[in-house]
Amino acid sequence: MAKANSNNNKKKGVQPSKGGIAYVALLRTADKMKTYFETIIAPFDITGQQYNVLRILRGAEPDGLPTLTIAERMIERAPGITRMIDRLEAKGLVVRELRPNDRRCVHCRITEKGLNLLELLDNPVEEADHAVFRGLEETEIKQLIALLEKAGKGFE
Repeated sequence: MAKANSNNNKKKGVQPSKGGIAYVALLRTADKMKTYFETIIAPFDITGQQYNVLRILRGAEPDGLPTLTIAERMIERAPGITRMIDRLEAKGLVVRELRPNDRRCVHCRITEKGLNLLELLDNPVEEADHAVFRGLEETEIKQLIALLEKAGKGFE
């Protein structure tokens, strides 16, 4: 029965486009890389998105950033950025600051504890970055970056 249903769902003679094949390959590869990365950071009790927030805030030191700016800089869209900052603040990894000159905007900064956590993760993350691309030459990695940036420009 399942076989018959799967055959009914396939259009006869329709082949996926090259773009469709590339899209599926990109998503599958990204999922594998994300899963691998999550195994690196999981022992440190943070998620990939939380790690991304900490990296963004480390780069914004010493001034910190408004919450909405953090959300804009995220690799993946994070509709619950306020809740994510809440969790990071509860762990002592970030602090919120009200600025007297702009009380409409809450600034976030990474704490010393957050900086220490990132320092612990720097080498394992760097090793993971090398591991996921170990099958590519440096010139191929540069080419891949250029191609992905070119493909991404189609959404601007």
